[in-house]
Amino acid sequence: MTTANGGDSPTRLPGKVNAIIVCWILGFGSLVSWNSMLTIGDYYYNLFPDYHPSRVLTLVYQPFAFTTMAILAYHESKINTRRRNIFGYFLFFSSTLMLIVMDLATSGRGGIGPFIGICTFVACFGVADAFVQGGIVGDLSFMLPEFIQSFFAGLAASGAVTSALRFITKAAFEKYDNGLRKGTMLFLAISTFFEFLCLLLYTYYFPKLPIVKYFRSKAASEGAKTVKADLVAAGIQTKDDQPEDNANEVDRLSNKQLFLQNIDYGLDLYLIYVLTLSIFPGFLYENTGEHQLGSWYPLVLIAAYNVWDLISRYLPLVKILKIESRKGIMIAILSRFLLIPAFYFTAKYGDQGWMIFLVSFLGLTNGHLTVCVMTAAPKGYKGPEQNALGNILILCLLSGIFCGVALDWLWLIGKKNAF
Repeated sequence: MTTANGGDSPTRLPGKVNAIIVCWILGFGSLVSWNSMLTIGDYYYNLFPDYHPSRVLTLVYQPFAFTTMAILAYHESKINTRRRNIFGYFLFFSSTLMLIVMDLATSGRGGIGPFIGICTFVACFGVADAFVQGGIVGDLSFMLPEFIQSFFAGLAASGAVTSALRFITKAAFEKYDNGLRKGTMLFLAISTFFEFLCLLLYTYYFPKLPIVKYFRSKAASEGAKTVKADLVAAGIQTKDDQPEDNANEVDRLSNKQLFLQNIDYGLDLYLIYVLTLSIFPGFLYENTGEHQLGSWYPLVLIAAYNVWDLISRYLPLVKILKIESRKGIMIAILSRFLLIPAFYFTAKYGDQGWMIFLVSFLGLTNGHLTVCVMTAAPKGYKGPEQNALGNILILCLLSGIFCGVALDWLWLIGKKNAF
């Protein structure tokens, strides 16, 4: 076993490309189960037409994600990151698998009982999301910015891929008896496979990449306690009794100090997702009316959002397109709120082409601004501080999602038979 002391320069270490690919897959697995639930919304609207599935399931998911993330962010310096992430991916895998089992057990019947069961597993998704997303982002925050960018691109890719798969399954099974259900089962089976793949990659492959071992060793030398289990898994022994470790812990900024120094970044993420989730997905399923695309219309809108959200997360790799000014990021985020009246009047008076354009722009700005914030914020801090800041920023992001989901119900005011 080697000792954690920082090692060689990361520019000379192999494994960067492999790490970027794994980060993408881990990001994909962090949201593929939840995006599957959103994308197969037409199946659940068919089973539970009176329960507002997209809105209710989102409202169930977010309180569990936010509350769990708040607890984990407060205790992040004492939590074993390896166990945290492995538990999160295992919970994703088992909950997605149980959705298939429950649907088979009930033979695809509707009713309050199956709906409560689905809500239970969706709550598990929320808990798993807090474990994984905060844990992975905190871990990657003291590595290369490209790793965070790749992880968030994977998050968006889960939406784009699930939308593409939904088109394929809907077209393939639409003419068959019970075709909608068959497509949904195939969909959930694919999601279950990816969750199991993420579990294997994070547990056995990612910790052993040389560049990952370098950054975790460097974080450990700066006083980080959360990476010890990952270093042991990679065959690296940490020194618990080094006197400089205690000195580094004293020098480390507290969570409160980190939050106050980065309150604008936290507010940025909160505002990005308040707006996005107040429109996506509930408004798109229930408030956009009937158009020529018929039952395909909400699927097209969801796909348009997901595709542009994915594309936009690669735009910051082009330096001229990356917004690095803190004021510039805030101005761009505040200007997005003009989309609220734009969506309202387009839903009321516009045709489907304008709505697809607006949804695409919503996805484009969501992904681009998220990556700009998440790659800029950790710069200039020590490893333990970057890990803590990553957790704090994810908490702000989830709080924005939670409030956005609640505000989404306001679109139902004045709508006939809304409740």
